[in-house]
Amino acid sequence: MPAPITLTGRLVRLEPMREEHLGPLLEAATEDRASFGYTYVPKDEAAVRRYYDVAVEDLDTHVAVTFTIIDRRDGRVVGSTRFRELEYWNAGVWPPRHGRTNPSGIPDAVEIGSTWLAPRAQRTGINLEGKLLMLTHAFETWQVHRVSLKADTRNVRSHNAILALGATYEGTRRAHFPASEGGVRDSNLYSMLAHEWQGAKEALIARLERRSPALTLQAA
Repeated sequence: MPAPITLTGRLVRLEPMREEHLGPLLEAATEDRASFGYTYVPKDEAAVRRYYDVAVEDLDTHVAVTFTIIDRRDGRVVGSTRFRELEYWNAGVWPPRHGRTNPSGIPDAVEIGSTWLAPRAQRTGINLEGKLLMLTHAFETWQVHRVSLKADTRNVRSHNAILALGATYEGTRRAHFPASEGGVRDSNLYSMLAHEWQGAKEALIARLERRSPALTLQAA
């Protein structure tokens, strides 16, 4: 895996999840859970610890990169997101499988997901800028062929937000995934391809500039 990634914008900083984030993550996760209906968000100290342990394991096995979301306005932790389902197409095995990486350690396709935000950070531009930072890194640094996203079919808000990124709805996978509240959910599947990225990027930057003029992006 390449060196840990920190992605920094005007509103948000995405830092590799660290143990010192656990307390602030729990605070963000328990501030008000009313908006977490279709998203898994750890609800107590033990769950946050498991969440972190899984993030470390996924990084070690090259299947996901998990971020803590920091609101740059006040430095507070407001949630988490990740690159997940990292796919390595040139690892010398067919079909590609978890645990077998390209010699470069850089994936060929990724999914962006497992995103949640404390209510105070919702509808502030933080999620939009975070997605812009992640998509920019995926397409321009890693040079992936595809970024995938998915959402519970019941989550109309996420469905609309993903389409607004410029992603394409591909269809619905039935009985696809454990539902956050128990049972089994159907998932809407979406993707963005490398040749679609430039147009989507220009539209996303324009949206952010309307919210927050003189937007600047950095990746470190």
